[in-house]
Amino acid sequence: MTVEEALTRLESLGHEKVRAMNTKNGAHENQFGVKMGDIRAIANKIKVDHDLGLALWDTGNIEAQLLGVLVMKPKLLSVAEVDRLVHSVNYFWVADWLSSYIIKEHPQKEELREAWMDSDYPWAARAGWSLTAGRVARSPEGIDVVGLLDRIESEMPTAPSEAQWTMNTTLAQIGINFPEHRARALAIGEKLGIYRDYPVSKGCTSPFAPIWINEMVSRQNK
Repeated sequence: MTVEEALTRLESLGHEKVRAMNTKNGAHENQFGVKMGDIRAIANKIKVDHDLGLALWDTGNIEAQLLGVLVMKPKLLSVAEVDRLVHSVNYFWVADWLSSYIIKEHPQKEELREAWMDSDYPWAARAGWSLTAGRVARSPEGIDVVGLLDRIESEMPTAPSEAQWTMNTTLAQIGINFPEHRARALAIGEKLGIYRDYPVSKGCTSPFAPIWINEMVSRQNK
């Protein structure tokens, strides 16, 4: 499949309601409004095509970038290339797919994590803190939990919303996975109050850290 063929296919699958929803959530105009399931279906037919994935990304079209992420091969990307991708993100869904399918699978993600946590580019900071939340939850050996709590307490209130989300995830993961730091994590969440009034669908857990922590700990104890 060529870039032109992929764009034509994506455009044919566009829906006005999806475009409107994306726009409401902060998407830019270069989009078709394709459902995520339809993007995945195209990717399943392509399977892996790394060069096509990069070319799709460089179109700047939201659905093309999402499709590109699914057909790229993370290990073929240099650190500089991954950094370039992150610094061209400008929509949360693209950011989160890039994080899930590329960044978390990259062999040098720890190097990137440390660099991005101090980045002034909000989407890079979001990616760095996302990797940090993953480390806290799955491989915390050698990580400075106290230092992370210090940074979250001082930096999260004024952090850009893009980074605030994954900083909050890191806070919640510390509270869930480190009983010895749980009281402080809960206290920081209460003090900052970020996402306290976040709207949540029925059956979903609030992203407000104290609620999130207590709910997950309760499940663990059952």
